[in-house]
Formats: sequence, C-alpha cells, structure tokens
Amino acid sequence: MKVSTVAELFSSGNTPEILFWVGCSGSFDQRAQKITRAFATILEKAGVSFAILGKEEMCTGDPARRAGNEFLFQMMAYQNIQTLNNYGIKKIVTACPHCFNILKNEYPALGGNYEVVHHTVFLQQLIDESKIKLKDGGLFKGKKITYHDSCYLGRANNIYEAPRKVLEALDAELIEMKRCRSKGLCCGAGGAQMFKEEEKGTTRVNFERTDEAISTGAGIIASACPFCNTMLTDGIKNREKEAEVKVMDVAELIADSLSDL
Repeated sequence: MKVSTVAELFSSGNTPEILFWVGCSGSFDQRAQKITRAFATILEKAGVSFAILGKEEMCTGDPARRAGNEFLFQMMAYQNIQTLNNYGIKKIVTACPHCFNILKNEYPALGGNYEVVHHTVFLQQLIDESKIKLKDGGLFKGKKITYHDSCYLGRANNIYEAPRKVLEALDAELIEMKRCRSKGLCCGAGGAQMFKEEEKGTTRVNFERTDEAISTGAGIIASACPFCNTMLTDGIKNREKEAEVKVMDVAELIADSLSDL
C-alpha cells in the first residue's frame, strides 16, 4: 500500500485531516499489520485525508510507564510531542487502545494536546455519515460474533457502544460474554504484562477469557486491540479451536464487508 507520510505532505505545504497512529504492534507484529492494512483500506475507500509518521513514529512509551520506567516514558513522549507539534497535528486516530489512552489522557500533561479518537469510534462515525457502504447480505450476516472489551477502551475510557454499533452494522448476531462492558475480564496483556512472564497461578488470564468467549458459541471473537487479539488468538490455539473460532479486529470485519460501489 502507498500511504503518505506527514513529512511528504508537509513538504508540499499540506497537512492531513487525521494522523493515523500505527503503534508498535501495528507496525511490527505480522498479525497486527493486517489490522493496520484493513483500517488504511477503509480510510482510503471513505476518502479520508490521512497520513502516518512512518519512521518518525516512536513508541508512545505506554509499556515503559506501566512497567515503572518513568524516565524512558518521558523521553519517548517528549520526542513524539515535539514531532507532532512541529507538524501542527490536531487529530489522531489509532487502532491501539494503549496508544489511544496515553495520547489522550497522559500526553496533555507534557504539552501534547490533540483530539485523539479510537478507530472503532471513527468507524462508527464513517458508517453513521454513510461515508462507507457495506455489502447487503455481507460475509457476516447472521453469524455469531462475541465482542471482547479492551480494558483501556472500556473501563479506562468508557467506550462500550461504538464497537458494538459497528458490529451491528454487519447484520451479525452479537452474543455477549458473561463478563462484559464494565465487568469485562482483561485479556492478560495490559499494564505491560504483554512483555513479561506471568506469575504462577492456576490458569493464564487469556485462557480463562478465551474459554468464556468459546462458551458463547460464537464463531468470531471481535477485538479492538492488537494486544487482546494476540492473547485471545493464543488462547484459541491452546484450546485447539482454530478451525471453529477466529479472532478478528473490528476494522478487519468492516474491511471484508465493504461494498465495491
């Protein structure tokens, strides 16, 4: 895909309407790269003016701060803020709730003030404004989908409706897990747990969460976070259910359902 960088637009005197913040997972993790491509495809089809930072994008510093390395976090954050402010960026959309949370709620204290939107909210806006058309009787019509609430999207930022409204636009049957919304169970990756070995216990958090999702009878587990996607996919592999259950990002479900019109 050919996606413009902010630097390229800036050199020709233009600024994008939105900056798509790709994040570390979306850039380097092979599975999450598919989510990045899906979302970029949707933005292109919807005619949204967007760009990425490319090699100028650093990690937001979220894992460093969560793991207790405040010095490293501030170093990364200040460098990102300097880059964003130099380009006059006003609006950021990201497919990662960890990036979303820290850019929205923790960067302002360091001088980084932006309108930050999670991709599920942005997708809902595009659907509401009829900027993207979905196929009638699409791929997921009548299919059973269960949605896993990301902690950083749900409990941390109170975003529960947008991803569900996007899934409803697919004409799928949405089945809730027992623990959902504000009572949702973490996938086990938050708070920098993604990057360390878990403490000894009776079961892994992601196995327990995956079992809850499998018990709904849904063929698709929809997630809105690359970390959650990894943890739930690992859970599905552990239970040897890859043939029956797929873990897909909300953006992938929409990208697969786009009308060609």
